[in-house]
Amino acid sequence: MPLGKKVRPSSAAGKLETYTISSIFHDVRADTVRPATSRIRPSQARAKTSIPGARSGSDLIGRFSQVEENEQAEWLEWELLKQQNRRHSVGLAQNLVTNENIQRLGDTLKSLRKGKIEQQVSLEHLRNIQAAFEDEFCTYMQLKYKEIEESYTRSKRISFSLPATIRELLHAEQILRIYFTPDNTFIMMREDGIISFWSAELKLKRSRKLFERPAGRKPKWITDFTIMSQYNKFILTTGDREIQIYELSTLEPYCQIAGLETGPLQLDYCSTGEDDCMILYGDDQGCVNILLLKSVGETLRTWKKWPKLDNLPSISIENAILSPNVTYIRWKVHEDWVTQMKYYNSIRAIMSSSNHEASALVIGCTTGTTNLEKQMKELKECWKEGKAVKCHTVPQKRLECDQSVFRVHKGVKTFDFCKKNNMIVTGGMDRIVRMWNPYVPGKPTGLLRGHLAPIFFLHISTDDNKLFSVSTDNTVKIWDIEDQSCLYTANSKVSRIKGDVSACHYVPVTKALCIAADGIALLHLRIQPVPKPYNVSSHNEPVLCCKYSNEFRQVVTCSEGSVIKVWDLDTGNLTFEFSGAHGDCAICCMTFDDSGRRLITGGRDGCLKVWNHNNGHCLRILKKERCGEICDCIYVEMHKHKYVLAVGWDRRINIYSDSFSDHHHTQFPEPHWQDDLKRGHKDDILCIAQCPPTLLATSSYDGEIIVWNMISGHIYCRLQNPRTAVCRDGEAEVDKNVNKVIFLKTRVLKVELGASLVATGCQGSLAFWNLFHGGQLFGIFPASKVKSQLSSLAVSNDDSLLYVADCVGYIYVYGIKDFAVHGVEVDPPSVVNYWRAHITGVTCMELIEEEKVMVTSSVEGTVRLWSVDGEFIGTFGQPQPWEIYAPASWKHPMVPYEILIDPLSMPIHPVLEEGIPVIQFISSKQHEEEIKNTESKELHPNSLKTFISDDDINEEIKKMTFQNSLGKRLRHERYQSLNKPLNHGGPFAYHTLKYFEVSNAPIACEKPDISAAKTDPFLTICFKESTVDLSASTEGIA
Repeated sequence: MPLGKKVRPSSAAGKLETYTISSIFHDVRADTVRPATSRIRPSQARAKTSIPGARSGSDLIGRFSQVEENEQAEWLEWELLKQQNRRHSVGLAQNLVTNENIQRLGDTLKSLRKGKIEQQVSLEHLRNIQAAFEDEFCTYMQLKYKEIEESYTRSKRISFSLPATIRELLHAEQILRIYFTPDNTFIMMREDGIISFWSAELKLKRSRKLFERPAGRKPKWITDFTIMSQYNKFILTTGDREIQIYELSTLEPYCQIAGLETGPLQLDYCSTGEDDCMILYGDDQGCVNILLLKSVGETLRTWKKWPKLDNLPSISIENAILSPNVTYIRWKVHEDWVTQMKYYNSIRAIMSSSNHEASALVIGCTTGTTNLEKQMKELKECWKEGKAVKCHTVPQKRLECDQSVFRVHKGVKTFDFCKKNNMIVTGGMDRIVRMWNPYVPGKPTGLLRGHLAPIFFLHISTDDNKLFSVSTDNTVKIWDIEDQSCLYTANSKVSRIKGDVSACHYVPVTKALCIAADGIALLHLRIQPVPKPYNVSSHNEPVLCCKYSNEFRQVVTCSEGSVIKVWDLDTGNLTFEFSGAHGDCAICCMTFDDSGRRLITGGRDGCLKVWNHNNGHCLRILKKERCGEICDCIYVEMHKHKYVLAVGWDRRINIYSDSFSDHHHTQFPEPHWQDDLKRGHKDDILCIAQCPPTLLATSSYDGEIIVWNMISGHIYCRLQNPRTAVCRDGEAEVDKNVNKVIFLKTRVLKVELGASLVATGCQGSLAFWNLFHGGQLFGIFPASKVKSQLSSLAVSNDDSLLYVADCVGYIYVYGIKDFAVHGVEVDPPSVVNYWRAHITGVTCMELIEEEKVMVTSSVEGTVRLWSVDGEFIGTFGQPQPWEIYAPASWKHPMVPYEILIDPLSMPIHPVLEEGIPVIQFISSKQHEEEIKNTESKELHPNSLKTFISDDDINEEIKKMTFQNSLGKRLRHERYQSLNKPLNHGGPFAYHTLKYFEVSNAPIACEKPDISAAKTDPFLTICFKESTVDLSASTEGIA
């Protein structure tokens, strides 16, 4: 970068003013660097590909000695220092002396760079650098990274739709487990044996009680259940130490395994093959029991043939494990009840938990490592006692190499595992969510604190990288796995979940959390709609204003959610953003100061704030005593002083002095003008515009426009927008508000140039006012073709083009160079161009004439860039950046997809627009065409038509009919004629072709001409023979 040159600061130096950049080594060069400067010639800074002519070494060295010590030489020196490794390409004509000089110069620079850094930079220089950048730079970096962090946090916002959808369960037992099937159905099992099916909207489909209460005995109660989806069955365990299997479709009992040694508490099922499966259950003695089944279909049919017990085929566990297709394994894992158990096929291991601290969580294998000595010992014992050699039901302990044990204070109540993130989360009585690496059981990788009650349920959402936790006090939390931070908390008051939590289930498909307590509650996540590839949004909320900073070549936009975004004009990429500029209030208006470095925003909270928009630092707050919504603001210069003017709902012009001598962070307005207090607006002020040096215009909701003299503070003139004919015809009350006014600055100071103020009116009308002699209306016309309210105005620097935007998204360009100049105009100005920029109202329009582009913002949350001719460049925030100087990178000739499919984007036919009958419209068109034809014939009576357009050819071809019955030859000729290559050297070949229709006319026999037969002897002989034959035949018939 050349030293001494003014450079436009980037966003990283937004707050710093533009200074003449000088080197920090300026003082050092006098001693160390400058002696070498005289030996460097400026031409040496550029690599030459060829040198014309041969130069002697003395000439080259002489030129080196004649170079003066100046700033340019210093810059060239340091450029050469940075480019010392650049290879110089030498032409063939260059002699060896030149090469030696270049080599000598390179050696000098290398020796210069070999100097110690201590000789070039002293401690005093470092202190000067520290003093210059310590405060401002550190503050800037702190603010910048703070806003980056806040922006990152906003991108991860997530919440539930509250309150939850709840279905009450009156006088019912608690629900044990919830399953969600692929057909969007919840299956819930209660302790008393009632199974119920619910839709995704919690509408009851059906329910059934699986077993009745036996007479004289206690009723059965269910401990857990699971689904065998592969076989369309479900399994449940009971307090009577039974495993029962039911048909899922009919809910009829199938078979059961009875006589379990312990009470099953937790149940799980996993398919391990096409016809193999695994049934696992954890019991009240801390054991994990595994049933490995082969040929499952055949095995279940065999069990169904056993004798019935309580109307259910029953087989004991001892008889079941005798089958060759059944393998029973029992591991002694915990010293307390098993609180949760699950088999993960991805790691082929079983995870189980308990409240025992020493064995809170255990990850173990199913079959274990082969121990030959132990097996031989068991075989000998079985042979001595005469027992069958079969896997016994005595619990065994795994080897240390077969399991991993996690010690957790107060045990583990619930856990979850995620293979994608390679992470385990646990929760229990100590109210802490712990995150573990499954291969490092010694210490957790993270601790999530925040719950005030024991944790009941945990689930890791792999799609969103979120963790859901539910505690026994009905508090639901959402955690971010990467940051290990809490994103959202929903307590029982806001979710309205009451009672003790008994079961939970998260549905990834519908992004909903189902919780069973006193009722069934469904918490849906507030999901942002997935942006379609053709639907690009710049903000998540409506964009209310946008401005262009010429100093930084940036576009600043503000939204209704109080978010400010800074965009790069050249590429459309997001440079910086910060939120909460006015708290939760929307930002209604914005402007820049005269330097273009400070951003001034006005919000619905009644405050104006001055920002450094490159790091989000609030420099000053401009506040009034009575806080009303601010509708518009501008930055002006009066009496050689600078002010910020704001208008809004308080119906007054608030003037704030912009003085650097005022060091107060909060500033109050100057006293109001006397005319403003006594004769000002009677309704809310919507807009303010300035015309240097003295004029100021404000417009209000009641349609009144007041032009002020800023020097004296008096009213210059009052204007009242008239109601147009369209407004008068309407029966309903029409808004009279004037929401935008703009000055035609080239006409203001010249009386003979007519109208100099443009204001919006009702139903899309525009009014042109002459400000002299108390104000005179020079013209009014409907500017919106759809009669929509106008929302924004912009005018070119020479006041020749007026850009108008309405609330439907259209932008109209009117040529007003000669409009309303010499007096009152009756006809509207000509429409130069118009296009639709958005499908909703255009809230702001910024014309950038230097670049011949225009920025528009809308209620739909999009900010788009257009050329002044209406060519679509792109939407700010789109994935593919554009290059503003390369039209090939623009979206043109494409248009936004939502505009293309919107019905209002279709052109309006005159029949629909004017409401005239179709027949009348057609007849009028035909009459106009006849008049044109007659006029053309009169003007050119003898002229021949030498040019045939493509439309004439299409019409001629449509008139021609080719029937299928004409034959292959004619169709082939037609094909050849239509597919002839074009000859651009002259008239087209098919212009001269003539086609004729071939009709299927009946064959008619005509009487031969006898007189003609005498001229040809051959015909005479033929005729005589034919007559003789004819006479003979007639005689025979007679």
